[in-house]
Amino acid sequence: MMQDNLFLKIIERKIPADIVHEDDQCLAFRDVNPQAPVHVLIIPRKVIRTHGDIRPEDRDVLGHLHVIAAQLAEKLGIADGYRLVINCNERAGQTVPHLHMHLLGGRDFRWPPG
Repeated sequence: MMQDNLFLKIIERKIPADIVHEDDQCLAFRDVNPQAPVHVLIIPRKVIRTHGDIRPEDRDVLGHLHVIAAQLAEKLGIADGYRLVINCNERAGQTVPHLHMHLLGGRDFRWPPG
């Protein structure tokens, strides 16, 4: 079972995070358990439980997450090669019930990912 919504607590500043970007639609912060030299989580402020819960009205915020990911890749020096990952539900590795995008870079990646 997925744990409490830690990301909502970060948005509400109830728990600290190393925030690298914040605007009216999203928040991006460094992962506490990085899987690459650069590992940032990008989350919408709107709570969307998982990728399977996306609705047509979420189009703009999801597009915004991708724009921010590209900007952060440039800012963090990984624009020469990075990976974006969205896990959907526990079976795929999602542990927080809040849609989030992993921005990973700073090392070479293999395929398939796992």
